[in-house]
Amino acid sequence: MSNATIESRARRTCSTSIAWSVVVILVAAAAVLPFCGTIFAAPPAKAQAQPSKHAVTVDDLLAMHRLSDPQISPDAKWVAYSVATPDVPANRMAKTIWLVGIDGGTPRQLTAAGERPRWSPDGSKIAFLSSANGTSQVAWISLDASGSEPHSLTSLPAGADNELWSPDGNSIAFVSNVYPDCADQVCDVQRDAEKANSKIHPRVYDRLMFRHWTAWWDGKRSHLFVIPAAGGTPKDLTPGADYDVPPFTLGGPEAIAFSPDSKEICFTANSDREQATSTNGDLFTVPSDGSSAPAAVTTNPGNDWGPVYSPDGKYIAYLAQMQPGYESDRWRLMLYLRSSRKHINLTEKLDRSVGSFLWTPDSRSIYFQSEEHAEIPVFEISADPSAVASAPAVKTILKDAAYSDLQVSSNGQTLVFTRGTLAAPAGLFASDANGGNVREIAQPNAPLLSQLDLAPAEPFWFAGAGNTQVEGLLLRPPNFDAHKKYPMLLLIHGGPQGAWEDAWSYRWNPEAMAAPGYVVVMINPRGSTGYGSRFTEEISHDWGGKVYTDLMNGVDAAIAKYPFIDGSRLAAAGGSFGGFMIDWIATHSGRFKCLISHAGPYDARSMYATEELWFQEWEYGGTPWEHPELYDKWSSEKFAGALGKFKTPTLVIGGELDFRIPYTQELEFFTALQRQGVPSKLVIFPDEGHWVLRPQNSQFWYHTFQDWLATYLK
Repeated sequence: MSNATIESRARRTCSTSIAWSVVVILVAAAAVLPFCGTIFAAPPAKAQAQPSKHAVTVDDLLAMHRLSDPQISPDAKWVAYSVATPDVPANRMAKTIWLVGIDGGTPRQLTAAGERPRWSPDGSKIAFLSSANGTSQVAWISLDASGSEPHSLTSLPAGADNELWSPDGNSIAFVSNVYPDCADQVCDVQRDAEKANSKIHPRVYDRLMFRHWTAWWDGKRSHLFVIPAAGGTPKDLTPGADYDVPPFTLGGPEAIAFSPDSKEICFTANSDREQATSTNGDLFTVPSDGSSAPAAVTTNPGNDWGPVYSPDGKYIAYLAQMQPGYESDRWRLMLYLRSSRKHINLTEKLDRSVGSFLWTPDSRSIYFQSEEHAEIPVFEISADPSAVASAPAVKTILKDAAYSDLQVSSNGQTLVFTRGTLAAPAGLFASDANGGNVREIAQPNAPLLSQLDLAPAEPFWFAGAGNTQVEGLLLRPPNFDAHKKYPMLLLIHGGPQGAWEDAWSYRWNPEAMAAPGYVVVMINPRGSTGYGSRFTEEISHDWGGKVYTDLMNGVDAAIAKYPFIDGSRLAAAGGSFGGFMIDWIATHSGRFKCLISHAGPYDARSMYATEELWFQEWEYGGTPWEHPELYDKWSSEKFAGALGKFKTPTLVIGGELDFRIPYTQELEFFTALQRQGVPSKLVIFPDEGHWVLRPQNSQFWYHTFQDWLATYLK
């Protein structure tokens, strides 16, 4: 179980829909266009009559370009960024790299394929990831006047990721999967060939974490490499290491960083042997020439992540969680003083998790993102260690939306970022360093958005369990008529330590769910992030308690506040923890006309087959044999006899490759529904994991979702 506001902070185990605002996309295989001295410009749109606006459709979602990962050129004149576009016939995501002026202008396409653009320090090249030959490899393209063909830098058997230029421009660091006991690529290739040629393929393990996310462990580890920028043989900086660099991919700061003098690299790794029960991550430093072994910088038993050197080289900023075993613990912004080896907590008095962050060029301040209710603003804090005792003031720079991918220009004058809301997918924006003069510089979906009737989110507050104030968001349907009565769809987010935010989502898009004529209500109940640590923590050991009261009170509050909601026509849907809550509702209430459960934990004991055991053990206070009472108390399976009492029509969805919530949870739930005569349908995607990612599968998912609601919300 996980998050995904993975999708801008630590990946949370049960996050499905919902903190599903960060889009996870498939790696596309394609070639790169030669530069040829010219950057391809987008063709001008033909003038035509403006069509009337229409409700967003699934086809509209699959036609949208997904902009991300902006990178400012060293001379502060250009921004390179990635665009991913669903290719429905090919059932993949087509990825390209574009350029636009930092002050706007016509965006220009740089590559026919590729992602993760990274500028060389002199601005003459862009390194990127290319899958032209079937695996993701590091390539670069020259931006000089003469232009050049794309140049492939690596050709490793398992591919490469997380490429990063050294500040002196002489080398590029990256990570690649290798067998820890292999000394070179020849050994890796030979080992792979032996496996492929074997007539039997048993999976044999002697430790946990034998599978993760959607893949069984193949015995390889992600190691840290450097390679000369001009080409050559990659050097493994973590030879023999029986751990991954990084442990897994998080949204937010990079997991590796060069020191300003290019002599050292700091990286994140979890070196604990029993990684299935450990959330520990530590920072290590290693000479970039590989002259000595990595050395630990942190010893915190919680998670340390995302090192970033200050431009003056004095400090390493990073994020830290202090509570071991709790993957949703608050992330603090830390400073490591390289000269004294002292660690300083900059944000201990800030009761919010810090997300992505970056230094100002003068090394005096740090910009960071953090959830605040249903938004993700940008803040600034002093990095002066002497100011910590007096709690350095946190200054709000950007607010009233969900901000991501923050970058600052080398001259410190301009911020670049993506910004989105529930009513608009992420566009590329720039502002002055103080957050003023915000302007949009690229929105590849502008023509389509001008044709869509998209309602803004309306926040409302109400009294939840114990009279605690809880926030909800409401979307009105297209062509709204205040004199009509509309059915209501309650959406329940995953995590459970996640949140509904005023941010666009492609996997669970509330606008598309409102489009058929429903009022969509999203509640951030107990367990949600962005409302303080205590509010988040109150869901652990209490999955069907206060959070259930918050949700039901929210439904009542919305019906009372908005007279256009038809309280007799209610539906609810959720994924991951939201799926658990749908299963819980199905066994505890008959007030909904229909339910949709995606990847929901149904039986807490059999859920112990999940890979990241720390999640179950934290949320239920230990193992099933240590605290069977909690596993039974918050297991819908124990109340399955009530399914036949309420007989709420239920759609059950899962992925066969979901190792987070094993799809057998869906099989158990559906079987219980069927045996008690409850109208129900089971949809299992054999090629999907916790999320539905492939365009054709997404298309089928949305149509099935909407058809189920249409059948029962007449």
